[in-house]
Amino acid sequence: MDDTLDNTVTGPRAADRVAAAGHLAARLERLPRTTRSHRGWMILLGVLFVCDLMDTNALAYAAPGIRAEWGLSVAQIGQLTSYSFLGMFAGGIVGGRLSDRLGRRRVLVWATVLYSVASLLSSFAPNVAALGVLRVVTGFGIQAVTGVLLVYVAEMFPGASRGRCQALMLGVGSLGVPLVASAARLIVPLAPDAWRWLFVLGAIGIVPAVLARFSLPESVRWAAVNGRLDEARATVERLEAQLPGPLPGVAAVNAIHQHKKASDLLAPGMRKRTIVATLCLVLGTLGVFGFNGWVPTLLVERGYTTAEALTITTIFSVGPPLGALFAMLLSDRFQRRTTSLVLTAIIAALMLVFAFTGSYAILVISGFAVTMLLQSNTAVVYAYLPEVFPTVLRGLGSGLANGFSRLAGFGNAFLIAAVAAAFGFGGVFTLTAAFILLCGLTVGLFGERTRGRRLEEIGEG
Repeated sequence: MDDTLDNTVTGPRAADRVAAAGHLAARLERLPRTTRSHRGWMILLGVLFVCDLMDTNALAYAAPGIRAEWGLSVAQIGQLTSYSFLGMFAGGIVGGRLSDRLGRRRVLVWATVLYSVASLLSSFAPNVAALGVLRVVTGFGIQAVTGVLLVYVAEMFPGASRGRCQALMLGVGSLGVPLVASAARLIVPLAPDAWRWLFVLGAIGIVPAVLARFSLPESVRWAAVNGRLDEARATVERLEAQLPGPLPGVAAVNAIHQHKKASDLLAPGMRKRTIVATLCLVLGTLGVFGFNGWVPTLLVERGYTTAEALTITTIFSVGPPLGALFAMLLSDRFQRRTTSLVLTAIIAALMLVFAFTGSYAILVISGFAVTMLLQSNTAVVYAYLPEVFPTVLRGLGSGLANGFSRLAGFGNAFLIAAVAAAFGFGGVFTLTAAFILLCGLTVGLFGERTRGRRLEEIGEG
């Protein structure tokens, strides 16, 4: 098919717009590698993810200081943690739907501004109730950003490297974890209320948000299906011009559906995808946040000092960036569903070692390996998630799965606190091992094949 076909579409007919949108998507999909513009966008998206993950993890690292200053119990810390998840539940669904209606870039920018301001205000919280309300707002913005970042990479980067690009963005973004962990190690022990400065760091997200507003283009696929063909065409032509030599031919064009209802996510043919994606993320969140969110507090409960617990978790925090980069070697080489199944089996075994070892060295080594491979699996699942939904429902479908996973995180906060009280350190991490293994089994046995398939072939089929 001729690359200029979409340039001839000027009439108002819906069929013409559908053909043009499909052809622009096919031209974008056939790019053999990333361009200069892609690399610039990746840096910006990675920085946005850094800020996102710093704020996501700030409460976990601030928790020992908050607990000491306000005299809170482990159960009360669990309640405070749960408020963030309530906000994330709403932010995932509402943010995803708004990105389908208003555009990927607009939601990405304003959701980042929202959680940055809420994080700054959290540093002034006078009590647990005020901090809880602000963490709801912060969680809303954070999850809206996370969902749109995944969708944006899926829609804007070449099909041959979608998985690697998702993993790279997550790897860059994961630097936010050691950054906030290192800051906590230095700041929290200084004074009873020094934990407040960790939330001040969350406000830096405003800077990349402003940069994204003026330098990040709207998603080609979203712009095309919403009638902004000239804008989408200009972006595709700019990317094509940055690659020397002849480009591969445009493959057969898959139609991009422009009129779908939210209820179509549960219609025959789409229902299984929605359920598998949601269940996979729910179980994964129960495992990931059950481990990462509770390690600092439960290490203190096991007898380590706050400083020792923060030192151990600072070591662990180096693992996620390495894990995401490791996923770059796997995500586009093997089926994502199979890769996730293998990774989660290994992670579950390592969690059991961490739960019951009496050796300090083995505890640190196994915990480090768990945090690293959890991020590898997250990168693989995040690449899989937006691929299985059609363009006009990709934000909502991804947001729905992400939102319900965060709602599970809300309940998990209470569950982990109860299990910790009843069964202790070993019981908690045996439970997280079971959750993470079930996550891999769900996508591994029932998920879609996505490797080597065009985005429209997967999502619009």
